[in-house]
Amino acid sequence: QVQLVESGGGLAQPGGSLSLSCAVSGFNGFSENTYRFGWFRQAPGKEREYVSCKSGWEGKTYSPDSVKGRFAISIDKAKRTVHLQMNNLNAGDAGVYYCAMSTRAPYGCYEDYDDYETWGQGTQVTVSP
Repeated sequence: QVQLVESGGGLAQPGGSLSLSCAVSGFNGFSENTYRFGWFRQAPGKEREYVSCKSGWEGKTYSPDSVKGRFAISIDKAKRTVHLQMNNLNAGDAGVYYCAMSTRAPYGCYEDYDDYETWGQGTQVTVSP
């Protein structure tokens, strides 16, 4: 059974940075690249929002315009960890951040959370002076 555990959330000042991590267990398919990992976030009273994705099959990353150039997703296969580096944070970036994974074909990146079947418990990100 695949499990995802996020860490690294906390308080950052506007313009600051945070690095989130997602530890992956129960999955042995990193070498086959048959997966996609995504990060989503959810602010109070808002829907869950797609933030970033990396497709193992395509080897490409995708992000919406709201975070493009500021957020970067990466995968450390040796450590079985997915990272989200967040720079130049603003108040709109606050929320609970979730790591998500899918091993269903096709293995490209998708923005709909229904395209991910495994989720972590989330980690809180707060942006405040």
